[in-house]
Amino acid sequence: MPKPRYARHHKGSRLVQRLHPSSAGCACNTHAGRQAMGVDPEIKAANRHRLRRIEGQIRGLQKMVEDDRYCAEIITQVASVQEALRGVARNLMRNHLHHCATKALRSGMKEETEAMYDELLELIYAHLR
Repeated sequence: MPKPRYARHHKGSRLVQRLHPSSAGCACNTHAGRQAMGVDPEIKAANRHRLRRIEGQIRGLQKMVEDDRYCAEIITQVASVQEALRGVARNLMRNHLHHCATKALRSGMKEETEAMYDELLELIYAHLR
């Protein structure tokens, strides 16, 4: 098995080392862009519906700005959009854990397992802010 290559990424002031996607035995397809191993149809449908609704909310925000609406009202709507996007992210994380992460963690391959742990920790760290 070839030795894994590492990519260095700067995250604020700390340096993060992680396996380069093309060399990590990730559970997700790494050919021609990474794709999920499986997508639950219900989650996909819910995400598509939610994203269409968010798209409408964004158009509403644009109109509010164009119409010089009261700043506090716009900020309230921005918070609403952010919460809706967090909902999409939660659904995506649920799917990722159910399919890609589960496959990697059950693979028995140390590099694949460690790469998935690193990926999950990075996702959690990035989205706790």
